[in-house]
Amino acid sequence: MSASEIGTLFNSTRASFARITPIVWGPAGQALAFQLQLRPGEFVLDVCSGTGASAIPAAMGVGPTGRVHAIDLADDLLEEGRLVATDRALQNIDFVAADATTWEPPSSVPAAGYDVVSSAFGVFFLPDMDSAVRGLIRMLRPGGRIGVTAWRRGAFESLSTAFFDAVGVYRDNGGPGQRTPVGAVARQQAERLETPKQLADWLTGLGGHDVVVQELSNLAPATDEFCWEIVLGSGLRGPLAEFDPDTIAAIRAEFLGLLTERGVHTVNLGTLVGSATMY
Repeated sequence: MSASEIGTLFNSTRASFARITPIVWGPAGQALAFQLQLRPGEFVLDVCSGTGASAIPAAMGVGPTGRVHAIDLADDLLEEGRLVATDRALQNIDFVAADATTWEPPSSVPAAGYDVVSSAFGVFFLPDMDSAVRGLIRMLRPGGRIGVTAWRRGAFESLSTAFFDAVGVYRDNGGPGQRTPVGAVARQQAERLETPKQLADWLTGLGGHDVVVQELSNLAPATDEFCWEIVLGSGLRGPLAEFDPDTIAAIRAEFLGLLTERGVHTVNLGTLVGSATMY
C-alpha cells in the first residue's frame, strides 16, 4: 500500500476515530506524554499523530515556549486535531500532512535536533519500522528521548478475529477475511512489540538506555455501537472498501452476532508505554 493509499484509508476513519478517542487513543496518549516527562521549552516530533492523542498532551507539557510538530499521512485526522488544539487555545502545535520517512525538520527546530520523538500506536504502520525509527532517532539531539505506545498481547484479539471471520462470509470465495496489505504488515511489526520484554529489547536495540516500559490496562464494554465504531475508526476498516453499503450492513450484523455467540463482553485495549533516552 502506498503512502497516499494509507492516507486515504485513515482519512475515511475520521468521524469514528474521533468518537472513540476518549476511550481508545486518548488514555494511551496521555500516559505517553506523562512518561516522557516533557519539560517547558522542549521541541517534540509526534509521528503518526492522527487526531493528536499524544501530540496535544505533549503541547500542553512543553508549554508556550516549546513546540510540537504533529505529522501524519491522513490530513482529515489532523484537521480534527487542529480543532481540538484551537478549542484548548494551544498555539504551540503544528499539524502537518507529511510522511514520517521523508520528514525534514523545519528551520525552527534547534540545530541540535528535537528533544523528543513520540508515536502513539504508529511506528508499526511505517513501511520498514526499524529503518524508519532509526531515521527519526537521528533527528534527536544527544540525550534526546523516544516514546511509543503499542498494543499489549491479546489486545483487540477477540474483536478483530470476529470481524475478519464476518468479512470472510461475504468474500466471493467464502474464505476467511484477509487483512489489507497495510494491516498485514502492521500486525507483523506490532507482534514484535507486544510484550514488555519485546518492547524494552527493541528500544535497547535502537541504542536506547534508561528504558522504561509500563503496562496500561484498559477494558471497555463490548456494546454493539462501540465495537462497530472501533472497526470504522481504525485500520480494521480497510476490507470494507470492497463492499457495497448493503453488504457492509450484513457484515456488521454477522460481526456483532459472532461477538454475542462467542461471549465477548469486553474489549481488551491493553497498552504498553515504552520510553528510552538515546545516546
